[in-house]
Amino acid sequence: MQQEYLFEYAVIRVVPRVEREEFLNIGVIVFCAKQKFLRARYMLNEARLNAFAPALDIAELKEHICSMERICIGDIDAGPIGKMDTASRFRWLTATRSTIVQTSKVHPGFCKDAGETLDKLFGQLVL
Repeated sequence: MQQEYLFEYAVIRVVPRVEREEFLNIGVIVFCAKQKFLRARYMLNEARLNAFAPALDIAELKEHICSMERICIGDIDAGPIGKMDTASRFRWLTATRSTIVQTSKVHPGFCKDAGETLDKLFGQLVL
């Protein structure tokens, strides 16, 4: 029997008007320390985003999401945060913010394969 590992995840949300607290789920971040896994998966459905928030700058949103992705993989272009250890990068990415791009609370679970879990959560929470 394959071992199960503790993982944590958060949903990436677009919150165009923070004061209204309305949001669209656009992605998921999964962290599994034992598997040395920290990845984000997202999808920007521009038609849906434009219907939800016509004034939203999609190009700027893409930049923010791409920077989150670079931080996840520890890319050299991710700046000082990208140089942190994996757990610290996850905590930084999921810290509470009052911006257009936010994450949900962090949720724990057990998985056998963090990559498969990321795909499953993405399908359930974003698509």
